[in-house]
Amino acid sequence: MTDAADLPQLYLITPTDFELSTYPDILGSVLDAQEIACVRLTLATRDEDRIARAADALRSVTMERDVALVIDTHMMLVERLGLDGVHLTDSARSVKKMRKELGEDAIIGAFCGNSSHDGMTAGELGADYVSFGPVGNSPLFSGETAPLDLFQWWSQMIEVPVVAEGSLDVDLIRQLTPYTDFFGIGDEIWTNDDPVAALRTLVAAMS
Repeated sequence: MTDAADLPQLYLITPTDFELSTYPDILGSVLDAQEIACVRLTLATRDEDRIARAADALRSVTMERDVALVIDTHMMLVERLGLDGVHLTDSARSVKKMRKELGEDAIIGAFCGNSSHDGMTAGELGADYVSFGPVGNSPLFSGETAPLDLFQWWSQMIEVPVVAEGSLDVDLIRQLTPYTDFFGIGDEIWTNDDPVAALRTLVAAMS
């Protein structure tokens, strides 16, 4: 891939915890620096008030820039919080139910680990995208990674858009660029003192 129009799009994943007083501005600076297709709110907390306040703060940032905002796992909060959709973490199990409840316009994504079978099932049930990962090795993840040949096969055989995520680095970006539709990027930039610069380094590896 050399044509910018053919390069994977960027899908940002928030930290699992962040300061409401500062993070929305940081996110806004990243959205202003690079074209971003979607942001996923991924909080570890189950405190609905905390989630709602975070969603409100990020929604004002993403709406201003016409960027979709989805939430990880908390499928029942999508409509209440005025979000664009949900990222499901139980493979294909909830896709059909969520499509029925949220309607055709909602974004529904499914994380399927490294299982092509689960990915295909999620696509058949109405997922807008399937996510595989982690693609890189990390002590934060247990089990097997999603290998390059999974993305190679998917790109040849399946039309449902695919996201590569989890412990990405410059080398993995280079390898996966011809075979993925989106890169899911989170801690790869948020743990850096300059998230904008960190993201630019990863983006440069695509070309």
